[in-house]
Order: sequence, then C-alpha cells, then structure tokens
Amino acid sequence: MQLSHIWQDSSSETVGCMCGGGQLKNSSSTMKQHRDVCQEWGRNLRCQVWFRVVEQLMHRVKRLKIEDKTEDRQESIREALAGMTGVDELSDSTEVVEMDDVNLTQFQVEKHSWDGLRKIIHNSRKSTGVVINKAPHDFQFIQKDEASPHSHRIYYLGMPYASRENALLYSDIPKKIRKDALLVLTWKPMLDHFQASPHHGGFSREEELLRERKRLGVSGITSYDHHRASGLFLFQANSSLYYCRDGGNNSFITSPVNPIEIKSQNSGTRMDPKICPGNPNFIGFINTNDIWVTSIETGEEKRLTFCHKGINNPKEDTKSAGVATFVTQEEFDRFTGYWWCPAAREEPDGGKTLQILYEEVDESEVEIIHVPSPALEERKTDVYRYPRAGSKNPDITLKIAEIQTDNLGKIVSTQEKELPVSFTSLFPNAEYITRAGWTKDGRYAWAVMMDRRQQNLQLVLLPPALFIPAHQDEDRRRESLEALGDTVQPFIIYQETSDIWINVHDIFHPFIQTSDDEITFITVNESKTGFCHLYKITSVLQRGSYHWAKGYTHSEDDFKCPVKEEVTVTSGEWEVLANHGAKRSSSPQIWVDEATKLVYFQGTKDSPLEHHLYVVSYDSPGEMVRLTKPGFSHSCSVSQTFDMFISHYSSLTCPPCVHIYKLNGSDSDPLHKEPHFWASMMEASGFPFDSTPPEIFSFTGKSGFELYGMLYKPHKLVPGRKHPTVVFVYGGPQVQLVNNSYKGVKYLRLSTLACLGYVVLVIDGRGSCQRGLKFEGAVKDKMGQVEIEDQVEGLHYVAEKYKFVDLNRVAIHGWSYGGFLSLMGLVHKPDIFKVAIAGAPVTLWMAYDTGYTERYLDTPEKNQKGYEACSVALHVDKLPNEPNRLLILHGFLDENVHFFHTNFLVSQLIRAGKPYSLQVYPNERHSIRCPESGEHYEITLLHFLQQNL
Repeated sequence: MQLSHIWQDSSSETVGCMCGGGQLKNSSSTMKQHRDVCQEWGRNLRCQVWFRVVEQLMHRVKRLKIEDKTEDRQESIREALAGMTGVDELSDSTEVVEMDDVNLTQFQVEKHSWDGLRKIIHNSRKSTGVVINKAPHDFQFIQKDEASPHSHRIYYLGMPYASRENALLYSDIPKKIRKDALLVLTWKPMLDHFQASPHHGGFSREEELLRERKRLGVSGITSYDHHRASGLFLFQANSSLYYCRDGGNNSFITSPVNPIEIKSQNSGTRMDPKICPGNPNFIGFINTNDIWVTSIETGEEKRLTFCHKGINNPKEDTKSAGVATFVTQEEFDRFTGYWWCPAAREEPDGGKTLQILYEEVDESEVEIIHVPSPALEERKTDVYRYPRAGSKNPDITLKIAEIQTDNLGKIVSTQEKELPVSFTSLFPNAEYITRAGWTKDGRYAWAVMMDRRQQNLQLVLLPPALFIPAHQDEDRRRESLEALGDTVQPFIIYQETSDIWINVHDIFHPFIQTSDDEITFITVNESKTGFCHLYKITSVLQRGSYHWAKGYTHSEDDFKCPVKEEVTVTSGEWEVLANHGAKRSSSPQIWVDEATKLVYFQGTKDSPLEHHLYVVSYDSPGEMVRLTKPGFSHSCSVSQTFDMFISHYSSLTCPPCVHIYKLNGSDSDPLHKEPHFWASMMEASGFPFDSTPPEIFSFTGKSGFELYGMLYKPHKLVPGRKHPTVVFVYGGPQVQLVNNSYKGVKYLRLSTLACLGYVVLVIDGRGSCQRGLKFEGAVKDKMGQVEIEDQVEGLHYVAEKYKFVDLNRVAIHGWSYGGFLSLMGLVHKPDIFKVAIAGAPVTLWMAYDTGYTERYLDTPEKNQKGYEACSVALHVDKLPNEPNRLLILHGFLDENVHFFHTNFLVSQLIRAGKPYSLQVYPNERHSIRCPESGEHYEITLLHFLQQNL
C-alpha cells in the first residue's frame, strides 16, 4: 500500500480507509470504532498496516498542531504528511502482529552490524586516554631544609603523558606561590629511560596471580618501598629487583638516575621485596615460597626459611613461608606474609640482630584444583590449593627469622624461631591471621586473628622472647622452654565480637609505651554501634603464670587483658574508612599527629556518597573538622609533618583532579587550621567526553532504608517514548557503586549504552558497603534475595518517576557477584527481566572459597538451606524456556570463580532442556585484561542487547 491510497482533508482533519470504512475523525476513539466495525480487519493485511501508519501520522499531526500556532500550520501538516513513508508492497510471508502487541511509543535502539558496533566502541575509547590522564598515587613526602626554595619533595607512582606504564616520579613543592596564577607541578622521572615492564615473555605466574588479586590493570612499577632516613627506593620491575636513592641526608637529585639491579643466583621471580628498617642495606624477598635476604652493599644472599623442597609437584610441596595464601589475598586484602622488625638490636660486639616475623603455612590438607594453563596449546593445567566452603583451611603459625650481623654488616648467622607450643594450642579459635606487624619500637610483634565464621576478632601482642629456636633436639628444646620462665607470654589486648560479621580493616596505631604494664593504641570497631568508628584504647598487660616447660593446656581466659580505658573518638550513623583502596595502595588509613594529639582520617560523615578528610582530637574528642571541599569525593594523603595533604578528587560531573593543600593557622589551635589550595598535580581534563553524566537519586525502600541509585538517561530521549533499560549490578558486600565520583572512564560502557538509547540503572541495595553493618548484613545467610528485591524496587521507582523506562524491556547485567545476581534476577523475576547477561558468575556457593562464602553464609553443613537457595545451578527449572534471554560470559582460566561454575550451570541447563548462549574467553582469568578480549566482550554485550531486548 502506498501513501496515495490514504486521503486526508486538512480542513476537516479526517482520513479515509481503503477498506471502505469511510472517513474517520483524528481521535483514538473513532480509530478504535473503525477497527471494531471494519469488515476487512483480521483478513486484510493492508488494512492492519494502514492503521499502523495512520496512528503514526495522527500522532505527528497532533504534535505539529500543538507546536505550530502560526498561520503556516496547514503547510506544516502537509509537509508532515508528505514526509510519511508508505508501505509499497506486502508479501505473503510478512509477519503480522496484533495491534495490542505493537507499542508505537517504544523507542527502538538502532541495530548495528558487528563492525558498526566495533566502530562505536573504538570511538568511545579514543576519549578515555585524555580523561584518565593516569593520576598519581602512593605519595611519600620528604621535607626539605630551610635554605631550599621548596618545602617538600613528593615521590609517587604515575603514568606520564604518552607513556603506557607506571613510573616512579617526583615533584618539588615551592614555599611561595603566586595567588593570581595556577601552579601545576611538573612530573619529573626518577629513573633515566627505564623500561619497567618485562622485555620478553610477559609476567611470571606469581606476578600474574598477584596482579589478579590486587586487580591491577597497569604495567610498569606498581609499588615501591621507601626508607626515609637513607633515601633508598626499592621496587620490582622486569621480573627483577632494583633500587635507587634520593632525599637521604637532605641530598636531592636534579636529573634522572639509573637504577641499580639487585643480582641474584636464584632462578624464578623474586616477589614482595622489602627494605629492612633497622639496616637498609638488607633487602628481604620471597623466592619459591621461602624468605631470602640480600645485602645491596656486599651482594651477599641468604636463604632464611626452608619450606620449599624443590619438588616440581605442588601436591608434595605444601609449605610456604612469608607468602599470603589465595584466600588471605583475595578475601582479606593481605598481600604479604612477612614483616621486618623496625628496630635492630645492638649487640655488645658492635653487630646487630635483625628480626622478621612471618607466617608459615601448610596446605597439605587443602583441596587441589586444576585450572587450564595460559599456554593452552600445551594442553596443561595449573595446580592450585583452593579451600572451598566447608572444607579444610591451611594450617598456619607465626615464626621469627633472626639474622646476626657483625660490626661490618656481614651476616654471621641466621636462625628460625618458633612458638613454645603449637599455634592452635595457644589460639584454638584462630582460623585466619588477617593483619600483623610490629610496634614502632620493635618491642612487640602483633597479629589480628579471627575465627572461621569471622564473628570474633582478637588483637594479640607477641614478645619476641616468646619464640624459641626451632629444630632443636629434645634436651635443648627443654632448656629453651625453661629459660622462658613463667612470665613471657602473649597478650590479647583487644577483642571484638559481632553477631553479623567483622569486616577486616587496616587501622592499628600503637603508641610508644610509657609503662611496662599497659599499652595505648587507636583502632576501629564496627560491631559496637553498627558503624565503623575510631577508638583510643588503653589495655593493661595482665600477666599470668605459664610454665612452658611443663606443658600448656589452654583455658578460655588465657592471655586476655582488661581494657583500662576506651575513648570514643568518632561516632554517628556514618563510617570511618578503614580499608580504603587496600588492594592497590600502600597508603595509611589514618595519620596520627602525636605532638598535637590529632588524628586525620577519611570518612562519610557528610554523605554516604562522598569521602572526605577529617581531623579530630583523640585526647579530648568532640568537634570533627572537614578539610576537603564538599560536592566531591576525595582520596587523600597527609604529609608526615601534618602541614600539607594531597587530594585526588572528582564528582559525577567533574573529571579527577589531584591538588595539594597547605594547612595554615595558629599552632595553638591546630584543629582549626584552614586548608588552602597550593598547587595542582593534575587538572581535570577539559575534553567533553561524558557530556551527559549519570544522576543520583534516592528512595526509601520497603525495608525502611534509604537506597541510592544512579541513572544514565538515554541521550536520544524522545518525549512519550519508552526506552529499553539495562540494570547494571554488583550488589554484593564490600562494594559501593553509587557515589559522587567521576564515572566517565571506569563505567565507560554504561555511557555507551546511554548514547545508543538505553536507560541505564545502577542501585546500591542492601548488602553494599559504607552504610553500616545492619545495612550490609541484610544478606547474612541468604545471599541473592534482598539484593534482587532492592533492584526491582528501584527499577519501579525510576519507571514511575521518569515514565521513559520500558518495563517490558529490562536487562540485568553484572560480573562476578553481579553475574550471580543477574542469574538470580532471571530465576526469581523472569517477568521483570527480559534478558540476563551474567559474567563470571558463582552458580554453586559450596564450590566458592571459605573466607568469603562462610563469612556470609556460614558452612554448608550449618546452613544447607541457605546454600541451596542461592545456588543458581540448582534452580535452572525456574529459568525461562524462550531462547535469547540468557547470555553467560566467563574467562576459561579463572582461578577465582572457576570455570567449573559455568560448566556446571550449563550442564544443568542442558539437562533441563533450557536455552542459553555462552561466550568463553579462553585466555582470560577472572578479570578481562587483553584489550582484544575486552573489546569483544563489549561488542557482544551491545549486540546481544540490540537483538534481544
């Protein structure tokens, strides 16, 4: 049918139908009447198509009548009619859709070819290099002398312009600035034309796995150790170790230097290098699961522990020293297993005793899994020890390695020392050592221990004298135990208990002891009020009588010390950030100025959506002063002299900046020193990349909690049209997606979806972090239930408020925990979610690791119903029978959420006769790293959505 078959009289505003139904007024009611009486309806395809065209025509005419009130209205209507596209011909195979199924108010996303989508992805990525600008991080401040025109030199890691890898850099902060000009500091390279990435063969297996655990996406120098007094910098690069010097004894370089490689006779990668604080000529490192030490002065290299047997079969080589296990890294953000004592003990002969506290691990009873090797063509598998929920964790203990040096700094002897009785005898409920270290004077080692359910925490002091020489014969061991006497013992100086769970944190600041009988420290506690806050604790070191030589039997109250004083430093329904960026940064979580008795910390006091730097007195708590400007979210570093801080900040509408602020004011009132902008290290990109940033909204859920969401409005928003909607979800504990920080780079694909015409919705429901323990703990023992309820509630809230959300075309997509929730959404709400795109999903929780799963679900033995309810692979019968509603994506080498999860889910889908689509990435682990794989994933996502949503 051509448009000429429809006649229209603009004066009477009627239209005629070719079926003989006569003229119709321009109204929906008369159109409906005609449909009811039309003799050809249901038999004449032409009549049905004609009605579709006429309805579109009438909508355009009505809109033009409203908009065009001039005398040219009739001409405008005629132009509109002339612009209508007719249907020339209908074949017998033309699909006919009933009028009730045709929604002419739907916005249809333009369908692109695969190559067209690739171009869209390429164009969106062109902008990111300008916006990212590779912000500096991991700052160290060194104060310069009074004669210098600069107050400080700051060292940091960053990615210089036009570089593709992280470098070690520095900048000098001038004492004087022009107030009428913006000072942008120059990033100066410490190293001269140094390539830090591996020259050949890429990363070693150890490096690759550590990058996965830390979620590192950059190459080059990704961390460094710094010794302030000597100016020594130590870092790992090119699968080797290097050092350089600057700033020691107030001596500063003015041009790049060549780093010195630390040679080794060892094969294999040297990991986790650290400078000995008591003698910076010595460097510790890990090689093949043992601790080694080397002297950068003499080249002397010494093995300190002997756990590794040199057997190629991991099944028989089960012990390690100084290495954090998979679960410790992945679930507790601890990436080291050894800690240098900060002080060296001076000996009468002029020599020194250096000590290292370390964790020894025995994984002989931990289950073995096989994951395909990256070298797929070799058809090999990598062997891992992986404790799945309910199974045996590794056996752990703490030991000390002692190094004796002479007056010339040469190693005279080394010794391994152990606890007088087994670790499990002393601390029978300690399943995990989550943090460890030394007090500042080296008087005590300390460790944070947690039980298996992670509801009980103990902070323990361990005097070095408690450790006795290992591998002694029976007589000598008895002598060592008798020499301990009955006064040397551990001290449990603090305990925390929760009926939900305890989130691991990094805040423990012990003060130098002023009395042998007590110790004062600052820490945080989340369980006391349900929100994470700072406390100053003084504990009495209560001594018992333990006759180690006569044997030891544990009693419940052994080693427990009474708390003499507990000062609440911060309080309120907001959170102190106690584990902020711990995966990627070595920056401290708090900065304690003992001279002024102030503590600087980061928190959410002003808004759960913004991180700010605050200062408060820990001696007489009261007023808390915010130092960073509102309307942005900040990540800060404070100088050791407490006169400056650096803030890396952004907002939804402002790309990241890195600015230096100087604290000015009276020394008599340090709490109220005013921050003044001093210099910039990085300005926000002026590139108009994310022209339409997301909007934050909030609503009160049925749970009574206020929930926050983020809405990307479609860029092609047409009034009256309803758009397909994508719910992007993570939804699990320890993650917050919705906040007032820049999303233009990290969530680039969400902006791309909005550009194509999709509504994109992100909601932080119950279970997400930084809203208090009760909010996060809503998922306890029942993961995947309340999270989906909150996502659906938020979806309906937005649909009701904005009217452009098409509730008949909603997709849910996420990765990891978000992949799990995407599947749960399709299982439990198939009427809400038309399609689900699940990336690397956990589908059977009893197959995931102990540390994470048991924290939230307990063990399978104690919570069988909870495990069954949230294991998607056991509920495939509830998934829809229609094809093209489920897409699963997974990296084949994933050693975190193993490919087993997808394998098992697919086998259950096949058994149940359910349709699915699967995209495997053969060379990827849990995170997609290869640029080609990343591009393919994004195109696959866009293509699946445009075809099926």
